[in-house]
Amino acid sequence: MARQRSEAPAPLLAEGDKALAPADVIAEMRRAILEGEHWFTALLEAVRRWRVPEEVIDGHRYRYLIGGEAFDWLRLAERLVDAAADLIPPEEAEALLFEGRWPIELAEEEFAARIGPAKHSAHLNFLYGVLVEQALQLSVEEELHKEASACVWGLTPRVDRGVYERIYGKPPEELFAAYYEETGIILEREVSYDDLLEFTYWLFKYRLKRQEKARVASDTRKGLAQLSRMEMAVAARRRGARLDEAEFSERYVLDGAAG
Repeated sequence: MARQRSEAPAPLLAEGDKALAPADVIAEMRRAILEGEHWFTALLEAVRRWRVPEEVIDGHRYRYLIGGEAFDWLRLAERLVDAAADLIPPEEAEALLFEGRWPIELAEEEFAARIGPAKHSAHLNFLYGVLVEQALQLSVEEELHKEASACVWGLTPRVDRGVYERIYGKPPEELFAAYYEETGIILEREVSYDDLLEFTYWLFKYRLKRQEKARVASDTRKGLAQLSRMEMAVAARRRGARLDEAEFSERYVLDGAAG
C-alpha cells in the first residue's frame, strides 16, 4: 500500500514533566515495579510521561496517536508490557491486551488522573471516534446482511460498499479519494491496522461535519448499542471512561470539537 505523510505527527502530551526519551520512561517504569509498585500503576505512570506518538521497533510499527488527536492507550500499553514482560504476570498482561481487563480496580476518575487530562481527553477521542465508529459500521453491516437474506430474489449486493454508502453517503472509492485529498495518503486494497484506524477516525470526523445533528445522534446511539451488545459478556472489561450519548453530544455535537 502506498502512503505518505506531509508532516511529522504531533507529540503526545505529558503534563508537568520534562520530555523523556522512551528508553528513560521504560527504565523508570521497570525501576518502580522492581521497587514494589504494582506493574499496572507503574505502566499508567509511564503512559502519562510518554511523548512519542509512534515508533518502529524491530520492524513492528506502534502508532499511539491517531489523526493527531485520538490516543490508543492500549497500543502503548502493548509496547510497555513488551518492555517489561519479565516483570509482569503473563496472564494479567494477556487479559489487559486482549480483553481490556485491568488487573486491579481503579475508578474512571483515578484512571483519568493517572494518565493525565490531555491524554485522557485524547483517549475519549479514540473511544468515540474509532471504537464506536467501528461498532456503527458493524451494526449497519448486520442490517445489510439481514436485508440481503430477506430479499426474494436472493440478491447479495456488496455489503462493504453498502456500509459506506448508508453511513457516509458515498461509495468507498469516493471516500478514499476525499481522504487522499485531505491527508495525502493513498489507501489501496491491503490496508495496515494503523492506517485503518486513521481512516476510521477520519470517517468519524467526516460524518460529524456532514450529517445533521439528529442523524449524528441516531447513528452514534446505534454504535453505542452495538458496542454494548458486543461487551455484555465481558463484565470485567474496563475502558477508563463511561460512554454515553450525553457525553458524546457535549464533546462533539454541541461544542463542535471534532470539526
